[in-house]
Amino acid sequence: MTSGRSTTAGELSKLSAFLRRDLLTRLSYRTAIIADWFSLFSQALVFSFVGKIVNPALLPTGGAADETTYIAYVSVGIAVSGFLAVGLARLVGAIRQEQFMGTLESLMVTPTTASVILLGSVVYDLIYVPIRTVVFLVIVSIWFDVSFQASGYIPALIILAAFIPFVWGLGSVASASVLTFRRGTGVLGFATFALTFTSGAYFPLTLFPDWVQTLAKLNPIAVAIAGMREQLIGGADWAAVGDALLKLVPMSGGMLILGLYAFRLAMRRERRLGTLGLY
Repeated sequence: MTSGRSTTAGELSKLSAFLRRDLLTRLSYRTAIIADWFSLFSQALVFSFVGKIVNPALLPTGGAADETTYIAYVSVGIAVSGFLAVGLARLVGAIRQEQFMGTLESLMVTPTTASVILLGSVVYDLIYVPIRTVVFLVIVSIWFDVSFQASGYIPALIILAAFIPFVWGLGSVASASVLTFRRGTGVLGFATFALTFTSGAYFPLTLFPDWVQTLAKLNPIAVAIAGMREQLIGGADWAAVGDALLKLVPMSGGMLILGLYAFRLAMRRERRLGTLGLY
């Protein structure tokens, strides 16, 4: 048992090396960081004008007694969908970058498990993206005079944390596709768009056909967004957090298991064929 614990501790200690590498890489490309934030706020700015022609009475209030504004409604959707897009792009991009640089095969032959390699590829984002989400919502609340519930930030972050394994699992499936077919970003982009568009991130689900509203109950993005809106806009209690987690955790856990299994299968196939370093 001691040996098993030391092995696990040794594997997890490698995450700091991944974190340091990605941090230095991000700092060397400051323009990309600026572009990321510009994209976030440009969306918020565009939707703030869209909100001027939207009837607030048609928007879900998230449990709030008063009407909500469209910019408050859509800001939560932008934050969560932005987290999804960034998380997927970084995970798949990390694998593709290793392929292009010719370092993927060298990395995979080290005594490091596939799970640690995948986790190491996103450990920077696991720290950066939640901070990014909170800072974005705080700035939006000040800039556009949006009244988010201060007590809702921590519960919303807990819901977001439960959503992270889904993003990691979906990204792992996409990474497995990249390893096997050397492509997959196009399909990933379409799937991300479909999941986001039908999640109620930008428009109330009541505007969609009934079958879309039914499927949205099985869409982890929709569950995460609805749960966070209840906290940030409606000021819901902790019981609502529990309800959201009961729905979200099984979905995220199932996708994570599927993603890790798919990535390991892809790894085994490429090693068997001797094509791991090809791109």
